Amino acid sequence: MIREGLKMDEVGIIPVVLTIAGSDSGGGAGIEADIKTLASLYVHGACAITSVTSQNTTGVQSAYELPPTVVSDQMDAVCTDMDVRWAKTGMLSSANIVRAVADRVKKYGLKVVVDPVMAAEAGGDLLEKDAVSILKDELLPISYAVTPNISEAEILSGMSITTREDAMEAAKAIASLGLNAVIITGGHSDGVDLVYDSVTDEFTEVSGKLIEGGTHGSGCTYSAALTSYLARGYSLQDAAIGAKEFVESGILLSKNIGKGVGPVNQMGYLHTMAAKESVLRNTGEAVRMLEDDVNFASLVAEVGCNIAMAIPHAMEVKDVAAVNGRIVKLQGKPKVVGCVSLGASSHVARIVLAAMEFDSNMRASVNISYSKNVLAICEDMGLSISSFSRQEEPEDTHTMDWGVTYAIDSYGRVPVIIYDEGGVGKEPMVRVLGRDAVEVAGIALEIAARLTKEQA
Repeated sequence: MIREGLKMDEVGIIPVVLTIAGSDSGGGAGIEADIKTLASLYVHGACAITSVTSQNTTGVQSAYELPPTVVSDQMDAVCTDMDVRWAKTGMLSSANIVRAVADRVKKYGLKVVVDPVMAAEAGGDLLEKDAVSILKDELLPISYAVTPNISEAEILSGMSITTREDAMEAAKAIASLGLNAVIITGGHSDGVDLVYDSVTDEFTEVSGKLIEGGTHGSGCTYSAALTSYLARGYSLQDAAIGAKEFVESGILLSKNIGKGVGPVNQMGYLHTMAAKESVLRNTGEAVRMLEDDVNFASLVAEVGCNIAMAIPHAMEVKDVAAVNGRIVKLQGKPKVVGCVSLGASSHVARIVLAAMEFDSNMRASVNISYSKNVLAICEDMGLSISSFSRQEEPEDTHTMDWGVTYAIDSYGRVPVIIYDEGGVGKEPMVRVLGRDAVEVAGIALEIAARLTKEQA
């Protein structure tokens, strides 16, 4: 995910980020979303509340704007006590509050990421019309970055955005106000974020998918995550990549807690990181099991074997752990060549991802050599079995995607064993599927033990 940049937390510094935004009584957006995001990304979050909203997942019922002097006092209290270098803004609601915030940003020399909150995800205006011009005239010119969605970018640029070229032109127009960076987020379009660095005059596209799930607070969460990474010393591009992944994890792991638009789960990132560590440990243990059992050598295919396990909700190869290499046969014993890492094997990962499309609990697989004896042992063990023929594979498809899907469709559910008898230049193979890597390794070792006994 992150490739470069001094990580301030690695040298013992805990960054303080000040969020200046409204309070969401439903806990899904605003100050509440920001603080949870900052904490999840190892940043201390301080706040200056601009407005108190009566809000839930169905929309904003009412809002009470705090006096601008109270907003200024909060910023003074934080900035005179803590080493605050970065801040982010959310709901500023009125021209007077925008002016008060801009005054304190200049006073304390803050680097600011502006989330130009104009409407709540669940419904309701959050920025007065006359405040937009003040935002453009007084706050954006002294800010580091702004993170509008498509509709907000249209308002800030005064342009209609229907194409990627329109978005690029709008980003340049907004940046001309004095910003170092403009990021037009893609959650309301194609899921691709457009990052414009006005210092280098370069555009970067951060790809992503439109993920189903709760999106209430996604804009707040994104801008808070971006600010967190910037405060920790990451480059603009890497911070944008990290923020994108953070929001995607939050949407993917969101829960419906009300009657309207579900909120982003800002703890989703931590859950995903914990899941990755768990998967790596489980896969590593399974690899040791296979390497330590000499019987497994009888199941090592000519092209080698691999074992893989996916994190929950995996969508891509990078979400699947496997051996970065192969498990081969060396002097009659299984030998692991490589280490376990995420995204290490496209081949076995595709087997797992295809299986998860049908049953999200079936998150692991190991491929072993095929023989009629192996198949007979699987039948004797009572394992569910299905197969596919490489000769029937349609053109312009990936064998593992098509073959595994075909075998599962034919069987009616995900079987434990999926095999094929090979083809021209393709070795026949058996795939063992299960809930985790240790489980499929155990099944493979039982098959190996029975095969060794038969051959004795």
